[in-house]
Amino acid sequence: MPKWAEHNPINFWQSADLYERKNGSTYREYEIALPREMNAEQRLELVEDFIQSEIGSKYPYQFAIHNPKAMDGNDQPHVHLMFNERLQDGIERDPEQYFKRYNSKNPERGGAKKDNTGKSYQERKTDIKDLRQRWADLCNSHLEKHQLDSRIDMRSYKEQGIDKEPEKKLLPSQAKNPEIREALQQSRTAHKELVGLDLGDPKKDLQDLKDSPISDKEIKQGIESFKADFDSFKQLALEQYKEQQKLEREQQKTMNFKGMSR
Repeated sequence: MPKWAEHNPINFWQSADLYERKNGSTYREYEIALPREMNAEQRLELVEDFIQSEIGSKYPYQFAIHNPKAMDGNDQPHVHLMFNERLQDGIERDPEQYFKRYNSKNPERGGAKKDNTGKSYQERKTDIKDLRQRWADLCNSHLEKHQLDSRIDMRSYKEQGIDKEPEKKLLPSQAKNPEIREALQQSRTAHKELVGLDLGDPKKDLQDLKDSPISDKEIKQGIESFKADFDSFKQLALEQYKEQQKLEREQQKTMNFKGMSR
């Protein structure tokens, strides 16, 4: 923070709202989920390490770690990180001058220079994707350092090759609704059961059938029967999972409609 806001960061954000250009951004914010497996001290260490590597002393920033209860009753730790993209160049400026337009010929006469200006949407999208990967690498290194088994993967289900629809983000009012909470929990349970199904090794079972001393006709019938049973079992499990997701979406639409009708 600039010296005039070192002991009271609120002064900085209030000055940004007051003096920043109307079409300029006063701050950027990251909201990042933190590992449940870590304790409070380990989470703080992770956050401070991330800030040091990504922001350092370049930008004014402020952060807060929250830990409300999730829908499953467990912790839901996350951090809110706010920062301003005006570079701290060591030049003393009062609040009003700090947020003025940068003067490249005489920096001491203008405001602090804004970083990352003029970037296109696609460039910022790429930056965020790269940032997410750096966060995953850093977070996983901290998990490993503390001898915790879990790891995070910032790729989408599609990028990971997982056939699963991502859960839609719920509003706080929806997350507190018992019907929606129950539907979501049932959907998660159904997915876990589907993922955990032990379907054996179809290739090995087929090879065992081929190697057994029985007639070609029996082998053919056995293979066809096995394929039919396997396909039916897989289809049934998938239908159960999709039905659970459909129920969740219908209940969520109902709640949204009720909220709009009030």
